[in-house]
Amino acid sequence: MRSRTLILCAALMVLVAAGVWSASAATENTDERLIHASGTGEITTTPDRAVISFTVETQDTDPKAAQAANAQIMDSVNRALKAAGIAANDMKTTGYNIWSETPDSDKLLGSQKEIYHVTNTLRVTLSDITRTGEIIDIAVSNGANQVSSLYFTLSDEKEQQFRGEALTKAVEQARADADTVAAAAGVTITGVKDISIGGTYVPVYNSYLKADAMEMGGAVSTPIESGEVTVTASVSVAYLCR
Repeated sequence: MRSRTLILCAALMVLVAAGVWSASAATENTDERLIHASGTGEITTTPDRAVISFTVETQDTDPKAAQAANAQIMDSVNRALKAAGIAANDMKTTGYNIWSETPDSDKLLGSQKEIYHVTNTLRVTLSDITRTGEIIDIAVSNGANQVSSLYFTLSDEKEQQFRGEALTKAVEQARADADTVAAAAGVTITGVKDISIGGTYVPVYNSYLKADAMEMGGAVSTPIESGEVTVTASVSVAYLCR
């Protein structure tokens, strides 16, 4: 009986001690003096990747004929791009569609004749963006009849590099703001309690073009300007102060 009483007393002492510690910790947290500040850093640089999507569209009253013509043209485009030095892993088919329609003129005449369309879209990634115009011309001259999209962005390596620089700027801005507030409030920053890192934003610059081999078949390469991209990063910091 006595040993059971001793065990109960010991358990109560542990609970009381835990309660005291918990209350003490809660008091300490309540008494903390914090300054919350946010910062945003931006790094502007030139892109080092161009991503172009070429589309071959064919049409025929016979869907198989439309498919066969499309395959032949896209094969020519692929061969020409590879001959120009584009690696196979930098080319990817991103879309293939077949659909049909009845032309309005035929509808008016009561005809149900259908025209079948076949589109095949190839995405090409360039690490040398100075060749963008050249590669567009090569694809178009070999049968691509649409440049369905073109944008410039950063490689993973370059994005990571400038993300670090943008984060450094963001932290510096947050600290400068916190120092200003601390000085105005008559307190001193003693440390950092918490930091939250926001997402990194790297915009892509898009250009949508319709390519025509007849119009783009001149001796001068199609002029393309890549412009600049701005890498943006943000942080939120809670500073301890006294």
